[in-house]
Amino acid sequence: MTDAEPTCRPRISIGIVAWNEADAIGATLTSLFRQSLFEELSRREWSCEIFCLANGCTDRTPVIAAEIFTAQANSHSFKHTFRCKALDLQERGKLNAWNLFVHKLSAREAGVLFLMDGDILIRHPRTLWNMYTTLDSETEANVVIDQPLKDIALKPRKSLNEWISLATSKMTQTGTAQLTGQLYGIRSEVARNIYLPRDLTACEDGFIKSIVCTDFLTKSSSPRRIVQAKEASHIFEAYTSIFDIFKNQKRQMIGQTIVHLLLDDYLKCLPLTKRLRMAETLKELEASDPLWLKRLIGEHTRRTLRFWRLFPNALTFRFQRLAMLRGLEKATYLPVAGVGFFVTLIACWMAWRFLKPGYTNYWPDTRSQKLNQADVGPADRGNATLVESVVQQ
Repeated sequence: MTDAEPTCRPRISIGIVAWNEADAIGATLTSLFRQSLFEELSRREWSCEIFCLANGCTDRTPVIAAEIFTAQANSHSFKHTFRCKALDLQERGKLNAWNLFVHKLSAREAGVLFLMDGDILIRHPRTLWNMYTTLDSETEANVVIDQPLKDIALKPRKSLNEWISLATSKMTQTGTAQLTGQLYGIRSEVARNIYLPRDLTACEDGFIKSIVCTDFLTKSSSPRRIVQAKEASHIFEAYTSIFDIFKNQKRQMIGQTIVHLLLDDYLKCLPLTKRLRMAETLKELEASDPLWLKRLIGEHTRRTLRFWRLFPNALTFRFQRLAMLRGLEKATYLPVAGVGFFVTLIACWMAWRFLKPGYTNYWPDTRSQKLNQADVGPADRGNATLVESVVQQ
């Protein structure tokens, strides 16, 4: 940790997961240290802790994060409210970093854990504080989210590809209890009963969402377990090239297949006592048989003779989302649903071919090289200049 540490134990723990984000991590941390969270903590004599979990990086991500943390610990107006540390983890993967943060690094006293990616911009200055207070006031909720915004949404003129991308997002947001792994807060006692299996690979947010909304697969799904905070948003770099879109959709199809297999076919059938101790159950499975999930995936894909049946509703979910739109919106977005259908069809085939030989580790390059060009709104220019000077060294 940095030398200047708060004297009180942290109420909030923030984990930033980053892989080869040297181009984006500076902008991400700039947006983080602009947050009103630190002023609010100071008023209450509370504190938080911040970890940057750079995993398997081959660039300067952990070095840049460490330098920025040191600079902020020395100059931030509310430096007495936080302590921060950058870790250079040798093992690559968001799942390992998530487990390490939740189960080993985060303070036991922290009531809320924030997870965020190292390539987003927190847009609204009160985002984190509004998320925290929303979760604190909504007793039924265990997870709080903000509003994710694609960077292209801020452009005055949009290409056809960009319009389709934004329209697809609008259709996705028609569903209830949406959870994006880019930024969310979760009650610590809930997070610590979740363990992400090594071969979950992608769509960990879908796994967490299902676990949380069903109270660890013991009840019917309740969307009230996830609440969205007002005046809270973040920006992320959208996929707009055909190549990147198909890579991302392939990852999504792989992830949804594994989540379906885990939740619908395997974990739901375990005894109640094991489901209530979900983290312990999954840790024991992985310790006794490291290949257990890979084996389940292999058996599932061998049984799945038609690639479009990797998981239920693989080819219809976009039209189900379209049906939730109102009036003329349905006609407007029908072509988007049609394009999405064909993209999903091809992505399912790609995922099926990838999983069939027994592969699970799919690592598409998701670096956000243009994120620092996005406008996050009014800025503390002194703070921004401080971070920029570190990144440019």
